Amino acid sequence: MKLWSIVLGLLAVVCGGSALAAPKRIHVFVALADNASQGIAPVPAKIGNGDDADANLYWGASEGFRSIFGRSKAWKLEKAETSPTAEILDRRSYRHADKDCILVAEAWRGKNIHECLEAFFACLRDRRGDLTAFIGHNELMDAPMAVSVLSPGAPPTDAIILCCVSGSFFKTPLAALQARPVLTTEQLMYPGAFLLRDALEVWLRNGSRPEIRMAAARAYAANQHISVKAASGVFSKLE
Repeated sequence: MKLWSIVLGLLAVVCGGSALAAPKRIHVFVALADNASQGIAPVPAKIGNGDDADANLYWGASEGFRSIFGRSKAWKLEKAETSPTAEILDRRSYRHADKDCILVAEAWRGKNIHECLEAFFACLRDRRGDLTAFIGHNELMDAPMAVSVLSPGAPPTDAIILCCVSGSFFKTPLAALQARPVLTTEQLMYPGAFLLRDALEVWLRNGSRPEIRMAAARAYAANQHISVKAASGVFSKLE
């Protein structure tokens, strides 16, 4: 009887440990670049059509999310959904090859950038992931957006915001949502998905925010053909 009790105790520990070791979850919201509806510096028409995910600067183009993560050896595509909603043109689910992590990314129509940001903030508010990221135009430059204020004690969650000057514009909403920024920006910049790819590798190994910043800086320096020192100034210093 005593031996059986020990066995049951061990099983409880093992089962409990398995429950606690759920995969990390990452959600990525991409607002497609759109010359017609967003306050962006115009880009060539082919990559600036917010209704065409396949060619869009932030999704199907060579440095867009789908292309960067599609070429990655670290992320394996598990599911692709075309137009799951009227506002979302593409939704893709990936699993990391080495880390226990699932990533779900959505390409939102450019004209629905407001709804995309609302979904981004709702994901943070409802704690649907361990990390939530946004890529696109900084619509908060055009108009502020109200978010819910959480009660103290919400579980931790992280955020990456790759758009121009996101550090200052998103500071108040993130604070209200009790979300920890791990990568934000201080300057006008180009939010290529290679930044997210390299930042996530550091985040997944529990790297510090300065380490995440420098990973993004190195990726940006290589892409923009500038020094790492200059590139590091693009990203917020988060200690």
